[in-house]
Amino acid sequence: MLGLPKGEVFLLPWTEEWVAEFLLEKNRMETEIGELILTVHHIGSTAVRSLSAKPIIDIAIELEDFEQGYRCVQGLESLGYSYKGTNILPDRHYFNKGEPRTHQIHMYQKESSFLSKQLAFRDYLIQHEEARKEYQTLKERLSLTHSKDKLTYADNKTEFVNSILKRLGFDME
Repeated sequence: MLGLPKGEVFLLPWTEEWVAEFLLEKNRMETEIGELILTVHHIGSTAVRSLSAKPIIDIAIELEDFEQGYRCVQGLESLGYSYKGTNILPDRHYFNKGEPRTHQIHMYQKESSFLSKQLAFRDYLIQHEEARKEYQTLKERLSLTHSKDKLTYADNKTEFVNSILKRLGFDME
């Protein structure tokens, strides 16, 4: 199942369907705007086997130059995405799809520190079962206490995420 209604927070158990859905979207994007794309990454909790997640596929697209993101808008809109601009989240073009929301695209210039952190955190959870279990417990607790407040839910995960990134040598200033 995919789709998170606006304003809600709930988790579903990880499923292979999320990988299949990512690969399907990646193929669609590569067909539509492939000449502009360096890499397409599956990010977020749906990319981490055995980790429950909000049922939204998070996708990161890496571009050679940030300005190329504007050239991707029409093609991604033809795939059902809504362009939300560059002021929603730092250092990226942001798109989402569906209501309830099923997909999000975070589009970065290559070597973006934000993308590097997302990939490092994802990979750490994939490789470290204890950290994954700890994050799972935190997410479950937060999803119950903040089921109608996605911003508080997200903000309360920040300390855990930053502790992992510091362990990996990232500067969190």
